[in-house]
Formats: sequence, C-alpha cells, structure tokens
Amino acid sequence: MPECDFVLPHSRGSSHGHTRIIRKAYEQDYYTRMMSECYQLWAQLEKEANVQIYRNTGMLIVGKEDCSAFRSLRGTLLRNNVPMEVLSPEQFASRFPSVRLPPGESAVIDKTAGVLHADRALKAVQDLFRGLGGVIHDGEKVVDFTPGSPITMTTNSGMYRAQSLVITAGPWAKSVLARTGLQLPLQVLRINVCYWKERIPGTYGIGRHFPCFIGVKQHGAKHEIYGLPSNEYPGLMKICYHSGSETEPDERDRQTSQEDIAILSSFVSKSFPGLDPTPAVVEQCMYTVTPDSDFILDQHPSHSNIIIGAGFSGWCDC
Repeated sequence: MPECDFVLPHSRGSSHGHTRIIRKAYEQDYYTRMMSECYQLWAQLEKEANVQIYRNTGMLIVGKEDCSAFRSLRGTLLRNNVPMEVLSPEQFASRFPSVRLPPGESAVIDKTAGVLHADRALKAVQDLFRGLGGVIHDGEKVVDFTPGSPITMTTNSGMYRAQSLVITAGPWAKSVLARTGLQLPLQVLRINVCYWKERIPGTYGIGRHFPCFIGVKQHGAKHEIYGLPSNEYPGLMKICYHSGSETEPDERDRQTSQEDIAILSSFVSKSFPGLDPTPAVVEQCMYTVTPDSDFILDQHPSHSNIIIGAGFSGWCDC
C-alpha cells in the first residue's frame, strides 16, 4: 500500500532509475547469507519474465586497513566463502590504471557482485503480477484506512476491504504508519544521483569489464561512496554519496543542498582522473533509513494482519 498517487513508472520515490548494485559484501554476516537466496530469486524472475536483470561485473571495495567497516566487508566475504580476490597495490595499479589507490589503502573484489537493471526488474514483477490475476491501482492516493478484520482502505478513487494489508509506502511510511498509532524513527533523505563524464568514452565502461565499486569512507568522507560502470548514459559514470540531506517526501524539491556533490567532486578528482570532476547530470531520489540502517520487515505490533516493510534504501538489491 503506497500513499502517493503517482502513475507507474514514476521518479518520486526510491526505486526508479536504470541500475542498482547487487553484492554479497556486507558488514553483517546475516545479510551476506541472505544474498544467496536473493540471487536465486532474481534468476527465477529472469527466467519467468524472459528478461535479463542481473549482469555480473564484480565490485571493487577500497578502504583503509584501520577502518572497521572495510575490515567487516572483507571479513564477511572470507567467513562465508564468497568468491573474492585481494589485490596488492601493484595488482591494483595493473588491473585498474584509471583509478588511483590512496597510499595505505587496500582493495578486494567481490566477484559475485554486479548490476541489477532496476527499471526492467520493476516492470517484470508488475507484468508477472498482472499475469497471475493481480490488479495494480496506480494513480490513487490513500486518504484513510481502518485496521480490523477486514481492513478498510479509502483512496481518492474508492474504498477497498481486505483481510490483510502490506504497507510498503517508502518515504511516506512514517506518516502512513502514524495513522495506526505506530511511530517509527524513519528518516527521509534527498539524494543527488550524479553522473560524471568520461574524458575518454568507455574508460570506465561496462563493455570494458569495469566493476562496480564502494569507497569505504575514503578521503575523509563520513559515508560510503559507490559507483557503477558507465552504461545508463553513454560516456557517463554513476557515482553517488551514500547519504543526503534530511527532507519530507512532499517537500523534496525544496531541498537544494549540494554538500554531497562537493564531497563527490573532491573524491572524483582524487580517485578517478579519467572523469570530469563536475557532474554532467544530477538526478534525485529519496532514501528512507532507520537509525541502525537495518530495514524493517515485520508484523504490526497491534494488528497481526498488517505487514510492514520500510527503511529499504541501500538494500534494494535484496
């Protein structure tokens, strides 16, 4: 149950766009273990929808040895026997001459990681759902709902009743759940999604087998910086900061902070000499995050027939 009244597909939430990273490298072992089933489910969707959704590229992870987050990412790969590779500085320079490895930093590769085509995935899920008899009521805004048995939900187009309800309202989850008396500490962030021009087209291209990457708190950044090989827009590489400015979902366009872009420009100039350090394209999306960055998937504490899914930003590949 989303609260927004946008017609699908739309770019006002967190799930739009062409690509996302999928990986097994997480700081917590339970996420790494969960990903084995996730890969199987994506493969099943590809088979049923007859469309390619996943493309293996590998993922480069770079960070300082004294950084606990970097050590955790590497450790989960080792403990869970995930195919990986540890690169010496010499191997890194030979393999990735277009990327600068800062002195004192280390690099590993998650060989299972790659790119998910998010727009294809959403369309495939929606098409299969309709094919199984499901009905999607997009363009309808939820104006009220009453828990119970059945649950009654009212939109700007009508009234619906059901024995159970799944609430996955994205950035609007906090306000929707407040109507049930549940106050969750969800924070909405406005994210600048930046694309950087290759000085020589194809340098960081998916066609040349350049991997996805995560820079773990590099160059003094407080959060991770991640990137995907150039693919969505010819000659442009997607590099983003894994945080943003706090906002309200209906006020997103009023938030104009570019602090994250300044962090990214500095990072690009230091680490990716083959890119112009001024973004060529800047788009926006929203993150919905919890205090510990773990997503919520649970029953409502007072209404067992209501299932809640929230705080998935950064976890869309699961």
